[in-house]
Amino acid sequence: MIKYFLSVFLFTPAVLFSQINKETFYYGKDYFIIEGTIIPASEKESPYDRLPASYKDIVRKPVWDLSKSSAGLAIRFVTDSPYIKVKWEVLNNSSMNHMPDTGIKGVDLYYKNNNEWQYINTGRPKGFKNQYTLIENMSKEMKEFKIFLPLYDGVKNIEIGIDPLSSIEKAKKNKKQPIVFYGTSITQGGCASRPGMAHTNIISRKLDLDVVNFGFSGNGRMEQPIAELISNADAKLYIIECLPNMISPENITKRTIPLVNTIRKNNPTAPIVLIDLFKTPKSILNDNSKRKSKAMDDALKTEFEKMIGLGYKNLYYVETPKIIDSDNEGTVDAIHFTDLGFLRYADFLIDSLSKLDLLD
Repeated sequence: MIKYFLSVFLFTPAVLFSQINKETFYYGKDYFIIEGTIIPASEKESPYDRLPASYKDIVRKPVWDLSKSSAGLAIRFVTDSPYIKVKWEVLNNSSMNHMPDTGIKGVDLYYKNNNEWQYINTGRPKGFKNQYTLIENMSKEMKEFKIFLPLYDGVKNIEIGIDPLSSIEKAKKNKKQPIVFYGTSITQGGCASRPGMAHTNIISRKLDLDVVNFGFSGNGRMEQPIAELISNADAKLYIIECLPNMISPENITKRTIPLVNTIRKNNPTAPIVLIDLFKTPKSILNDNSKRKSKAMDDALKTEFEKMIGLGYKNLYYVETPKIIDSDNEGTVDAIHFTDLGFLRYADFLIDSLSKLDLLD
């Protein structure tokens, strides 16, 4: 009997330790850095917003509502955990008929492998509150990870789950100047299958720098409040992709030069790249679409040439006739990009910016 109780006594701590060791500890925003923003968290309603709280009464309501989506934001951390889990809660539990839920409100895990970002897995959403095991059975050594946040929904909270015997810490801040994008639903990431496949996020990985996404679906209209905000960024360059939302050539004529002038007030030297209208496959047969596209491009080019004639420096115009390539298979609805379209567009932009010597 004594021997039996002794064996139970000796065995029990091992069982308890084994149970404790299987628990997961979750860590919040104090243990990772948030990338893809130029606005301090102290100035936001939520650290995962894209506009400061003061802009709520400055921008139009659709712009404010869209700014709550976490497009272009990512969290980055270092851990030696043999597994990584994630918990995240979204604001709206949004869905659309032409974009997967994984892109709208999922999260993407990447790992820095020999100084290149490598895709690992996607956290699939099930509702407002989500939990997912992203990777397990890893060797126990410090590795750097990045998680891209939802493109068309906001994040109320996100936590990283690791083994309780492992450590987690913030990754070092990227010291390179960021690229700032201002644009439309395509800029926001419509309709990537997962967050990492938006072109701004692809570019951030390929160039290993911070990319800030001011894409507002249907509402990227060269507006002054956004121009004022982005002018305060210490940007490497600005990319303006607003044409699909400008509605008419007259709006382009009215707003292009004021947009550039506003950016130049606080940032007089950073290159500004104006992107012409993304070409829809419908324009192959739809004559009205073809005429409208040409009129929009002509209006932007006219304003560009005016500024060049007035002596504006570091200003560039990029034509995009081949961004979805000759097979026209890069969209989900003849407008918004699939992953294929985003990959092609990201490569096109990197190549174009390199030829203009803007990535040195």
